[in-house]
Amino acid sequence: MAQLALLGGDPVRTEPFPVWPPVTDAAAAALTDTLREGVWGDVNGPRKTQLERRFAAYQDASFGIAVSNGTVSLQIALAALGVGSGDEVIVPAYTFLATATAVLGVNALPIFVDVDERTACIDPSAVEAAITPRTKAIIPVHLGGHPADLDALSALSQRHGIPLIEDAAQAQGASWGEHRVGSIGSYGSFSFQASKNMTAGEGGLLTTNDESLAEIAWSLHNCGRSRSGRWYEHAQLGGNHRMTEFQAALLLVQLDTAEDKLRQRERAAAELDRQLGQVDGLAPLIRDPRVTRHGYHLYQFTYDAAQFGGVSRDRFTEALRAEGIPCSGGYGIPLDQQPVFAKTAFDTKATGYDPSYPPTRYGQLELPVTARLCAQAVWIPQNVLLAAEAAIGAVGEAVRKVRHASDSLL
Repeated sequence: MAQLALLGGDPVRTEPFPVWPPVTDAAAAALTDTLREGVWGDVNGPRKTQLERRFAAYQDASFGIAVSNGTVSLQIALAALGVGSGDEVIVPAYTFLATATAVLGVNALPIFVDVDERTACIDPSAVEAAITPRTKAIIPVHLGGHPADLDALSALSQRHGIPLIEDAAQAQGASWGEHRVGSIGSYGSFSFQASKNMTAGEGGLLTTNDESLAEIAWSLHNCGRSRSGRWYEHAQLGGNHRMTEFQAALLLVQLDTAEDKLRQRERAAAELDRQLGQVDGLAPLIRDPRVTRHGYHLYQFTYDAAQFGGVSRDRFTEALRAEGIPCSGGYGIPLDQQPVFAKTAFDTKATGYDPSYPPTRYGQLELPVTARLCAQAVWIPQNVLLAAEAAIGAVGEAVRKVRHASDSLL
């Protein structure tokens, strides 16, 4: 039995996986051209405008508004839909903090619900159970690039008259049935933060098929101006949330190759499903058959410590990293247990927070699937899926090596 690298043996892989963010000649040329042309930032800048049009079309949407980051895009969507003080917005408890802090940003209250353990996306039945007269929006997260159940959620939205805001921060290019994500809810919110499958270091973009919603969001991202008004005429409270021309230039270059990279990640993920699915104690998350494109920002599987002789998930990921395979345990605690919520580190007067109200007893909520995923999930980042076939095979080899030598980790 080969000795684990964590304990002094030779690692399975010593070559690096593809670097991220991608550094290419095309990106360097696009930045240089932008620099020399002299338009570095403009709400109607040629690159920003082109990105808005092209990325919206890529996601099957009619309108796009390019903004400074994905958190701001969510907050703009909420404000544009009239969500405000004391309102409730349903969000999954297994997601990045920004999905919920954007709700606090408009002085509304996030209502955390559990997720589907097969996909780690929001559970529609939990959403329906959480709806109250104060519910003003639902934010499903397409976690790791896997779309949430947009059939069930759209039906809920229509039945109750509550808008959906798709948090597609991790799901560029993903599709549900015949439609790409970001084109099904009232808004789709995308992120171009440094780890994302398309990145400009930071940046975000809102998509919508509703022209009136597009105009409101455009105003909110551009200091409350209207397209028909004078430059120093501000019709409503907005902010300067515009994307720069440099960010747009980087993203346009990546959009040219996005579809090829999407297919490459899907092929690699299918191979990992095959290899890891044969290892006792590991269970790749499922791909819903209605998902016609998976964004694969993350490759996710769950880890059963009992099948590895009691070795903890964190010890397993430590051993796997030592073998040269990037991985992590993902979100470590349910979102409601984050101090910003559990210790109510927000404006309780503005939000109308009531610690005796069961849905907002943050830190004390019963979210069993979320808790299990926080303890058992393993994530492999998207850039690993862009590696050559032999490198994908090394992931499976490293996992099997750790499995066979797990006793030595106790």
